[in-house]
Formats: sequence, structure tokens, C-alpha cells
Amino acid sequence: MIELFRPEPFTDFRREENAKAFREALAKVESELGRRYPLVIGGKEIYTEETIPSTNPADHAEVIGLSAKATREHAEMALQAAWQAFETWSRIPGPERARYLYKAAAILRRRKHEFSAWMVKEAGKSWIEADADTAEAIDFLEYYGREMERYSRPQPLTPLPGEHNVLEYIPLGVGIIIPPWNFPVAILTGMTAGAFVAGNAVILKPASNTPIVGYKLFEVLREAGVPDGVVNFLPGSGAEIGDYLVDHPKTRFVSFTGSLEVGVRIYERAAKVKPGQKWLKRVVAEMGGKDAIIVDETADLDAAAAGIVTSAFGFQGQKCSACSRAIVVESVYDEVLRRVVEKAKALTQGDPKDPSNVLGPVIDRSAYEKIMSYIEIGKREGRLVLGGEGDPSKGWFIRPTIFADVDPKARIAQEEIFGPVLAFIKAKDFDQALEIANDTIYGLTGSVYSKNRAHIERARRDFHVGNLYFNRKCTGAIVGVHPFGGFNLSGTNAKTGGPDYLGLFMQLKASSEVL
Repeated sequence: MIELFRPEPFTDFRREENAKAFREALAKVESELGRRYPLVIGGKEIYTEETIPSTNPADHAEVIGLSAKATREHAEMALQAAWQAFETWSRIPGPERARYLYKAAAILRRRKHEFSAWMVKEAGKSWIEADADTAEAIDFLEYYGREMERYSRPQPLTPLPGEHNVLEYIPLGVGIIIPPWNFPVAILTGMTAGAFVAGNAVILKPASNTPIVGYKLFEVLREAGVPDGVVNFLPGSGAEIGDYLVDHPKTRFVSFTGSLEVGVRIYERAAKVKPGQKWLKRVVAEMGGKDAIIVDETADLDAAAAGIVTSAFGFQGQKCSACSRAIVVESVYDEVLRRVVEKAKALTQGDPKDPSNVLGPVIDRSAYEKIMSYIEIGKREGRLVLGGEGDPSKGWFIRPTIFADVDPKARIAQEEIFGPVLAFIKAKDFDQALEIANDTIYGLTGSVYSKNRAHIERARRDFHVGNLYFNRKCTGAIVGVHPFGGFNLSGTNAKTGGPDYLGLFMQLKASSEVL
């Protein structure tokens, strides 16, 4: 009997036994650095001459591993292998498929610190951020398994005398999974598991910044007994294999999480029907955000400042849910700004393998240069009150940066930076604050700090985001508790970790028999 879903608890690293276990996991991971990893197509491991080097963003001289790099020929092989596996996998009852997820969750739970340690090294996550990432991956496996059991039950229909009618969910076919680097275990696991537990076969194209931990997760699925070809592991470049797979007439769906630019490009390409294609491709696209925290004159200002700092600078602001705009009513603006600067100054930064470092590096040179260019723009658009410096000498480190008195239409108030840069915007009152918050092309997360019930209810109705929080940070959605996905150009509102998600990878079939 499977118990009701409960979120995986986070690790308390204040307990020495937990800290010791994590240090041991780090040592194990460090002993395995520099190895080569294959593609896996239909269960067959393939090593390629050309590789994707993965390096430590906190020490870019340290090679985490070398991943095989797929070509279009490999992509075609993977599609064929996936469709072959689909023929059998799609006929396995949903509750039986769910048991593969429960087994994978148990394996991942036993190896929890090891996976978190890989993210510390490959993604630059702090101990706490990495632990939360792994916990979320376990949650996705447990939750989607239970959801598949629910979707497998008889669906309610209106009875009609003289007929026996059945409504059932069936899988779509073969899909492409394109996860991001910033949650290289949690989001990769959720996207992959959600699609294949629904009865589909998939090609998993991990992010090029974090292919090694992606392979480690693939190993967990294989250890859990997922049949060959149901999940095919295919690292490679977007230009070489990404476009090929998205365009291919045998691709039934594409599940993507990443930037607005890439997501829109996938959406456009997938919409074109190719010769020999028998369906309209389904696209699940979760993209960016320009998320805001509103603070009004009734708020607990210290709690608001703490929430802003955590939301803006956790994992160096490299979250689509990160707070990049603090919109504060003018009567408390100066005080909130003072408190946020004070708290941000206290954040320690360095190699995240040291647990005393709250902040680590940004992911790579490209991200470093992009963020630093936005900081230069910010110096023209606002008043720099904290940070603004970067140090790429050993790792890609950028100090938490805050600009005050930013115009709501400024570039740093409108464009997703995906780094530790926060714009403070002054509003004359709550109505204007809400108007400013809604004035972007995005609609992912938001938060309101207020003790005014009328303001809270007004925001609940009019703050147009997919995930809205009151008197807490705007990051840290929990599977089954905060179904996650945004509006507008933040994506297709997939609501990962929610009751509608698996339905995105299935279609409803009705059958009627005269009695």
C-alpha cells in the first residue's frame, strides 16, 4: 500500500552527523571527477570522439567529467529506439509504470547526499540549495507515481441506458525532454519521469552545463529497471541535435524548460507540420520570469527584507522564480532598502563545497559576461547601492548587486538577467505597485508583504502570475503544495508538481459499446 504523498524533508546540516555524511559524499564525488560518460540509446552505451567537457563553475580549471556528444545520426537512432520501446511500454498498466518511479525515488533517497554533492561541484550550488534540489526530485518521482495511479482509474461519465461507455487516458508517443542546468536533478527528473510514467518513451537531452549529474540520474532510472529505450540519454548541442529532434516528423511532443528565446524558437519550429507528420506536436514550455516582491506600508519590514534577499540572491539569482524587482511603497521604501542592503552585505560567497558560503558562482563565462553587461546597464539606469563587482579569476563569481530608484520601464526592470541583480522600484501606493508588478511580458511568480487584508485579496485577484505568495519569499515551490508554472511569456502554465501535469503527456480516448 502506497502512503499518501508527503514532501521529502530537507536535511538539517546543523546536525554533525548530517554534515559529516555530506562531506563524505563530496569526497566520493571528487574521487570520480574527470571520467568519460556515454550516450545511451536503446540501452546501448556509445562513446564518441567529440565530447562535452563539464567544469566546476567555482574552479573552472577543474573538470567534472567528459560527456559523449551526439550527432544527428545518434538523434535518429534514438528516435527509432524510443518508438520501438513505446510499443511495449505504452501497453503496461499505469500503476505498474508508477512502481518504477517509486523504486527510483527509493534509490535516489539512499544516494541523496551524493547527488547533492554532484550539484555542488557541477552547478555551483550551496549545500542547502543542492539538498533542496535533490529532495524535489524525490518528490516528483513519488508524486507523479501516485498521479499516474489516479489517471489510470475509470474516468467519470454520464450514464446512458443501453450503452457501456469508457473514457481513458492513453499516451502520446515519443517526446523530447530538454531540461535546464539550474535544477539539474529536480527539473530533469520531473520532466522525464512525468512524460514516461504516462506511457511515453523519451529522448532526454540534458543541459550542456550539467550533463554529468544528468547521466547519474539516468543511471538511477536504469537501476530502477526502466526498460531500455524508454529513456534515451542524448547530450548534444541545440544546433546539432536539438533543432533536428524538434523538427522531426516522428517527434510527438517537446517538453522544454529554459530561456524565453529558446522556448519561443522551439514553439515556432514545433508548430510547422513536416512531410509525413500525422499529428500536431504538443509543446510544454516553461520559460522565464521578471518576478516582483511588493511591500506595502503595513508589512513586517524585517520579514520582507529577508524574503527579498533570499528570493533575489539564493543560488545567485539563477532561478526563473527569483525576485529581480522589489516594488516598495514610498512611505517605507528607504527603510526596506536599508534593511535589504544590510542583509545582502552579510551573505558569504565562495566555493560552495564550503558550507559557510551561502552564495557560489554563476554557471559559466557566458552567464558571467551577460550579467556583468547588465550591471553596466544598471549603472546608467539606477543608483548602485551594493555590489557591482565580479571576479572571474578562478570561478565565475559576481557579488550580490542592488540598484535603487530604478524606473519601471528600465531594461534591468523588464529583462530577465538570471543573476544576482536586484532592481528597487518606488511606488506611490499599493495600486501603483500592483500596476508596476504586472507591467512585464512575464507572469511567473510574485510575492506580497502586507498585513492589509484588502491589499492581499486585491493582489490575489489582480496580480497576474502563476504562483503568488503572501508574506513569504517568491522562490521554493514544493511539489504537490505549490503547482508551478506561469502566465504570459513565462510559458504554457504547465503547473509541474500539480494534478494537471501528467495530462499534458496523454490524450483522452472515448469508446462506446451498445449493450
